[in-house]
Amino acid sequence: MALSFIIPGLDEASSEKIIGILQERLSQEQEAALVLKHAHWNVAGPNFIAVHEMLDPQVDEVLAMADETAERIAALGGSPSGRPDDIVRYRTWDKFELEGRQNTLDYLRALDKYYDSFIKADRTAVAELDDLDFVSSNIIQDHVQKLEQFQWFMRSFLID
Repeated sequence: MALSFIIPGLDEASSEKIIGILQERLSQEQEAALVLKHAHWNVAGPNFIAVHEMLDPQVDEVLAMADETAERIAALGGSPSGRPDDIVRYRTWDKFELEGRQNTLDYLRALDKYYDSFIKADRTAVAELDDLDFVSSNIIQDHVQKLEQFQWFMRSFLID
């Protein structure tokens, strides 16, 4: 990949590695916003309105995460890839499979599982970024903190 420039204190090889890590995170953040909106539109049954309204702020926050990640890629001299095909191309995580109108608890269970892999991948990225770029690592750490809070909200509905 050809970088437009390099941030002072980083070299080209490190910058390219950081951008690669961030691009994967960007793709999952973009997909997560779509998955959350899909669930928002399709939840049904008990606790419908509570879950429906809980998901919209998560969509907004995850989109803000994607914007922050994309802007960090650009600040590093890279070019963020944000097209639908890019999401699929960079996917290393399991696809969200639940379709159509389903019970709120079914969606919450599926989203909980999706968040498990999302948070785990973000934590892996943080560990990789810690040795490369503390700024990028801090950005993803902030995302993890918010994602863990969202998962807690979901899990609180699932307690019997």
